[in-house]
Amino acid sequence: MHPLLLAIGSERYTPFSPTKQPAELLTIANHVLGTGQLSLAKFLFITSDDSNSLNTHNVSEFFSFILERIHLERDIHFYTQTTMDTLDYSGTGLNTGSKVVFAAYGEKIRELDIQVPDVLKNSTLFENAKMILPGILAIQTKSFISEFETTKEIERINSCLLDRLSELQGMPLLTLCDDVEFIAANLKNFLWVTFTRTNPSHDIHGIAVFQVNKHWGCKGPLIIDARVKPHHAPPVELDTATVRKTDRLFIEGGSLEGVLG
Repeated sequence: MHPLLLAIGSERYTPFSPTKQPAELLTIANHVLGTGQLSLAKFLFITSDDSNSLNTHNVSEFFSFILERIHLERDIHFYTQTTMDTLDYSGTGLNTGSKVVFAAYGEKIRELDIQVPDVLKNSTLFENAKMILPGILAIQTKSFISEFETTKEIERINSCLLDRLSELQGMPLLTLCDDVEFIAANLKNFLWVTFTRTNPSHDIHGIAVFQVNKHWGCKGPLIIDARVKPHHAPPVELDTATVRKTDRLFIEGGSLEGVLG
């Protein structure tokens, strides 16, 4: 899906350094986002694997590799006030929006949770929460109203979780959504909802956020607000009557019998 890119690069600038962190990967990320149709992406996750065993086609393994290594204080890089695909309605206007790069490299710094942490499971802030992948939790909450209301919601979440960051080390990514059952049904649903309904600069938040020398980061989990916004285009849904008309062509005796399988 074009809003999301997964990439593997090489990290060769300082091979002699005992500290492994993204350097050449950021150069590669700039190249990727400036190349043809790749420039339509809003989210780029990029890493380097010294063992050469990682594959971007194994999405769940790739996300786990990134999340095990990413420093949320250091490794998130925004491009604000930039262009966005004409058919992407998550931005602030026609062809207007933002991009973000998650560049992670080095040794594992966390073990990812595979169950909902008690601090989130018992929270009154959310209606329901379900695991998507290790370290990724989808949380159903009330519908989006406005950026002002969202700011207050994020402040409430921070006030409840700020003193319990140690219990959230294994859960680096939280996704706010309208329908947790749909988003948790399969990985494709999660990817579609999370990365089509968000404008990075506006819809990425975090626990214990800070800004230093124009760099944004957070000490707790990253929060992606993937709820439907008022300016989004309506969903494309199948018309029941049309489906009935076409389905009859594929049944036994139909003119297209056997074509699909």
